[in-house]
Amino acid sequence: MISKLPKWVEYGAFILALTAGCVNGIGLLGFEHQAISHLSGTATLIGTDLIKSHPAQLIHLSSILAGFFGGALLSGFILKDGTLSLGRRYDLLLLVEAALLLGAIYPMQHNAIYGLYLAAAACGIQNGLVTSYSGAIVRTTHITGIITDLGLMFGALLRGQPLNRRKLVLFLVIAVGFILGGTLSAIIFPLFGAYSFAAPAMVCVVLAMIYRIYMRQISVRLR
Repeated sequence: MISKLPKWVEYGAFILALTAGCVNGIGLLGFEHQAISHLSGTATLIGTDLIKSHPAQLIHLSSILAGFFGGALLSGFILKDGTLSLGRRYDLLLLVEAALLLGAIYPMQHNAIYGLYLAAAACGIQNGLVTSYSGAIVRTTHITGIITDLGLMFGALLRGQPLNRRKLVLFLVIAVGFILGGTLSAIIFPLFGAYSFAAPAMVCVVLAMIYRIYMRQISVRLR
């Protein structure tokens, strides 16, 4: 089924992973050293804070989780599910993601941590945009599953099973994109601080515009 993936999926996955890696890097570099685009570490810290009795930290971490959940909930409400299908309102969700990232700038400038919750919601939206297509799991806000899948693939290769090159390319593209997003955050955050969120926000706006133009072209062809 993975062979049915259109070529543009790799490009889109790379750009979205780059965006998420950048957002996560900005959070880690500047604001409470807080991961934004994935929740495993956050969930672990919630568990430890239940024992250490740090209510303020517990509320903060729970709000990060709730923000991400709320973004994914919005994606599920608008898209119905996370299976890629052209014609759905991906452009709308990308614009909402951009608005949330831009909305995070002002509070982050004033050291108000609720800006992190907006950024987490943006990542939740993005992760809900495309979670599966043609049997492939496509996550762009974290790479734990990607690295696991790559390990499984190469383990199977050692047993003599053929390597699915298309799947390999897709997963490597996501992993490289996420890492480069972190690199980008390290470049722009020292220069622009909280305004660095504007960079991934603008990427989302451009993607939304490209998608809308593409869908219009398809609509014209079908008339």
